[in-house]
Amino acid sequence: MDTKAVLSQDKTFVGSDTCKMCHLEHYDSWKMTQHSRMIQDASANRDVLVTAIDEKRIREDLAKLEKKLKVPSSEIYIPTEDEILYTIGSQWKQRFIVKKDDTLFISPIQYNVETDRWVNYHEADWNKRPWLLKCGGCHVTGTDLEKQTFTEPGVACESCHGKGSWHAALPKTAVFEKRQTIVNPAKLPSGVAQQICGSCHNRGKAKKMKGAGWPVGYEPGKALSAFYNQVSYAGGKKKYLYSNEFSKGHHQQHIDWAQSPHSKEGVTCTSCHYVHQIGIPQTRSQTQAAGSAQCAQCHEMVNRNGAHAIHSFANCVGCHLPRIAKSAEIGDIRSHTFIALLPQETIDDPTIPNSCTSCHKHKDADLEKLQAAYEKLTQRPRPQGEIINPVDYK
Repeated sequence: MDTKAVLSQDKTFVGSDTCKMCHLEHYDSWKMTQHSRMIQDASANRDVLVTAIDEKRIREDLAKLEKKLKVPSSEIYIPTEDEILYTIGSQWKQRFIVKKDDTLFISPIQYNVETDRWVNYHEADWNKRPWLLKCGGCHVTGTDLEKQTFTEPGVACESCHGKGSWHAALPKTAVFEKRQTIVNPAKLPSGVAQQICGSCHNRGKAKKMKGAGWPVGYEPGKALSAFYNQVSYAGGKKKYLYSNEFSKGHHQQHIDWAQSPHSKEGVTCTSCHYVHQIGIPQTRSQTQAAGSAQCAQCHEMVNRNGAHAIHSFANCVGCHLPRIAKSAEIGDIRSHTFIALLPQETIDDPTIPNSCTSCHKHKDADLEKLQAAYEKLTQRPRPQGEIINPVDYK
């Protein structure tokens, strides 16, 4: 084969079905993940719908939200099952993609899985928000905004490894050339690799395409900041962030991580989460261990001082990854700043939640008393001789 001839052609997307011919085990592992199911073809398989499209039931649920709606519940467009071409999501919520005037849009309804209820989604302007422009580049692979097409649904191989046509075309005997034609995030500097995750687990605006909510033009291995402006509370995006810049919304983990101690110490997404790793059992969040056991792989409890003196059950995630962000319902996903939020945070700014009252035991506690108890119980060295009546701090 003429290697130069292959490399002289335009680099294109080939799809994960091509990748699996040589990387079947990694392909199978990826197919187990939510990335592979981000967008699913409802035309080819109606079973990807996680609930029935029952107009009567949907309008009944929407009517309960009437005061918050920008369009009367009776007038909100509800697609028929046959109109739904693709579904978005399946774990926390599901949205539905339809086509109007040869353009794909997200219909203005959303099904929240865990609470079994229908809610509104951009009901007043849904048909003015082309899906591929606003969101599509992070939901599918190989988006072409000019042609209004994409290579395949879901976050597939080439979303993270780059276009694969050169890599697929070269023979295995062209060892060095073949390796150089594909991006392996594991071999990139950690800060560069992290930006691959950050290109989608983020929120902001494209720099090179007006109106796009994803980094149009970005490719794995490039500098994300050249293609994307990330939102901030200071920049006026109060809808998506608390005043301490912690995330309120979903797919914003990179915003949280960037201000975390982990970021400063070089602990990145793939330090905890796997994308496709053979032999690792699947967990809900694709972490290498479940819950706080993941934290214990790096953090060994040496001294039970401070907060750890009273939280002896070793539930790291309860305090350091509190459920203060929203995918479908408020508090269904965790913060990724890895910073415990004390009651004082909420006392200082009532719009900011805290780790303590996310616990069922303390959810209705008086914040002043809870903060006072925390300060007394976490003194260093540990207080001696003074008995605190727990009743006073309920």
